[in-house]
Order: sequence, then C-alpha cells, then structure tokens
Amino acid sequence: MRIHFLGANRQVTGSRYCLEVGASRVMIDCGMFQERKYEHRNWDSCPVPPDSLDALVLTHAHIDHCGLLPRLVRQGFEKPIYTTQPTVDLVDIMLRDSAKIQAEDLKYKQKRHKKEGRTSKFPYELLYSEDDATETLGLLWGVAYRNKTQITPDVSVTFHDAGHILGSACLEFDVRTTNGQAWKIVFSGDIGQWGKPIIRDPVPLSRADFLVMESTYGDRLHKERGDVSDQLADVIRPTVERGGKVVIPTFAVERTQELIYHIGQLVSERRIPVVPVIVDSPMAVDVTETFRNHKDSFDSVTWERILSGDAPFSFPNLLMSRTTDESKAINRMEGPAVIMSTSGMCTAGRIKHHLRRTIENPNNTILFVGYQAEGTLGRVILRGKSPIRIHGREYELRARIEQIHGFSGHGDRDDLLRWCGSLEKDPRHVFLTHGEKDSAMALADALGEKGWQATVPNYQEVIELS
Repeated sequence: MRIHFLGANRQVTGSRYCLEVGASRVMIDCGMFQERKYEHRNWDSCPVPPDSLDALVLTHAHIDHCGLLPRLVRQGFEKPIYTTQPTVDLVDIMLRDSAKIQAEDLKYKQKRHKKEGRTSKFPYELLYSEDDATETLGLLWGVAYRNKTQITPDVSVTFHDAGHILGSACLEFDVRTTNGQAWKIVFSGDIGQWGKPIIRDPVPLSRADFLVMESTYGDRLHKERGDVSDQLADVIRPTVERGGKVVIPTFAVERTQELIYHIGQLVSERRIPVVPVIVDSPMAVDVTETFRNHKDSFDSVTWERILSGDAPFSFPNLLMSRTTDESKAINRMEGPAVIMSTSGMCTAGRIKHHLRRTIENPNNTILFVGYQAEGTLGRVILRGKSPIRIHGREYELRARIEQIHGFSGHGDRDDLLRWCGSLEKDPRHVFLTHGEKDSAMALADALGEKGWQATVPNYQEVIELS
C-alpha cells in the first residue's frame, strides 16, 4: 500500500496523487501546474502510466485539480472518473474553456513571438484539444455525497462536503490490503471556511488512518478586517468616487458567484453607487447558471434569500459578457465600473487585457480576492513590483492594489486544524500538500505540537503506508 505524490508538493498547483492498494491503482485529481516555475511539468508524461490506472477520483472542478484530465486521456487513460454531480457539470465547462483558452493563447503567443523574432522555451503544442476534452467528459460518473462507492475490488470511496466550491469534496477511502487489513485513507481536497455564503460548510470526519491534507494557508490566519461586504464596499465606493474602475481577477467557479452575491447585497442596501458590474468570462457566466441548477447544494442562509423572493445571482446593472466583441467593448467604456474577469491568478484569459488598460491609471483599483501562487502574474502585481510585463510589454504600476482575504475559498490555519481536529483517534501519519514549503512546514509543526506525525512529501516521492 503506497501513495505516489505527483503534484502540489511544496507548491500549490498541479494536484495529483496515485493510491496503490494490492492490484488496484487509483489516481486522485489530475491538475494543471499554473506557476511559471513548474509550468513545464504540464507537458511531461504522466509519472504513472495512464493505462495502468483502474479509476480516477476527482475532488473538485478547479483547473489545478482537473486541468490535465484531457492530457491523461490523450496519453491512454480510459477508465471511469468519479466525482460529485455538480463537479461533473462544472468540469464540462472548465475543460472546454481550458482547451479554447489554450488555443487562443497559443495563437496569440505565436503571433507575438514571430513579430518579436524570438522563440518560446515551451513547445508550441497544445496540451489537449477540445476533442480531447469532449472524450474526457464521457468518462465522468456523478456520485452523491455520503454514498460509499466501490471503485475497485480493493477500494471504495465516500464523498463529503469540503466547503470549498460548489461540488467540492474530501475523499474517504476504505481500502483492504492483500492480507485482509482494512484502512481508512482520507484526502482532504481543498477545505473551505466555515460560515461562507452559498454552499454548505466543510464536514469533519471522525477517522483517518492516513491523511493527505492541503496546507495552502497553513502558516497564517485570514486577516480580520471586518465583514467582507464592508471591505468590498470600502474598495468599490472610493474608487467609483475617483471616477476609476475596480478590476477583480477572479476564479470562474465560486469566487465570481460569491462576489455577485455580496455586490448584489451592497447594491440593494445602497451601500455602493450604482455602476456597471461586469462579469467578463464566458465560463463564469456558464458556471453561474450551473449554480442556479444545483440549489440543493446551497446552505440555509442562501435558501432564506431565495425563499424571501431575492435572486442571489442577479441585480440591476449586472452585465454578463460572453463574446470577444463584448469584452473589447468593456475597454471602450468610459466612467466607473466594476470588472470581474478570469483567470484568478492572472495567468491567462481576458483579465490580462483589462490589466493592460487599467494598471497605469492611479484612479483605478486592482482588487485581489483569492490566493496568488508564487511565480504568477497576480503575485508579481500584489507585491507592487513595477514595471509589470504583460503580453510582452512593460507597464508602470500606478493603480491602487487591494486584497481581501475573507473571500478565500481555502480555510486558514485554524480552519484546517478545526477540520482535522474532529478525528476521534490520531492518524498514523499526515502528509501535507497543496501549500508552498513554508506554509506546509508551519502546519507540520502545528500538528507536531498535537503529537501527530506529519511530513511534507517531495514531488514524485513514493511513500509506503505501514
């Protein structure tokens, strides 16, 4: 019985693991590496032969967890992919959009590099096509929360609410080794915060013999600066009064919908001026519709709004931009506005175009509401480094930079300790992943103070469980 650690090791993106039990091989997640330092790994062959896998289990639909699925299929994987039904619907959107963005970005990069007379250090090769994405979607199996599903003769899995995004889950594996021993192996996925709007809170588990847990914010607490609605109003109101625009790099899944939820409240309570609020992302528009189709995953507070006649994802002056022409028109708009666009770490997509056109104006504000991984454009901007290189050109950073931590889909150190603290018996071992080295090591120290054995695996390390 062993685990292969194949991504998100001492860094945040590229989540991927392989669990071996007896003759069974099950992959958990297959995410894209998004930091520039590790981007080349996306083109590498999968360290575990795809045709040797018996199944894949997916925690949720973020690209750093599902973004390499079509690449795996292209390389020979053709077994079932188990996940929750909301995740099935979101992955459909995410992978099609990912394939489309790759094609658009590659075309743009080739054109720019040809004009500049230089070559890329990465191959001019798509990771996968829209056809690969379509083939992958045919392998997805929707599974209900809390229902144990047998995926191989040796391995079954139960999905539990993780409170991170719609459909997100932590995974409870029940496994039986060749000598008849029974074990519980838990993969946390990404654990959210308690008390967040829209989706239900994380569900703590009572037992884990071995625990693989995320550590994104394992070394810090989300800054307590008051209610996130108040913080959002404190950014939008003065920017609008200056005549500027608020540009928010956002993730299409969960973060965009949560922003719509809060801004809608601020508009109805007249706590911010009425200005155009634009969601410039075809994927975010589709995801918002998927949220409307999965109201059974909403928490009680959101249901109270719905039952009172309120529409959590709709309000006056909310504009949804799908087409390229609609996106270009946003940049011709005069006057104040709030612009939300993907991607959340500014690594690709339309957000780069909006940043180019707003970053040099001191009346504007760039507002970060999510984690910015090391090596991403978002992290560079957040650090205040100037000039900023976007699409091969340098821009002076004159816009105001703000960050609201309370929107994070990840729990902080105390949330993570609360979640794993529900275990009735100490696990034999905890493996910390999905966190930069300092963050993971700090959480390992905190768990060590509880008397737990915790380590931070290296990339491609294989660990025997005993």
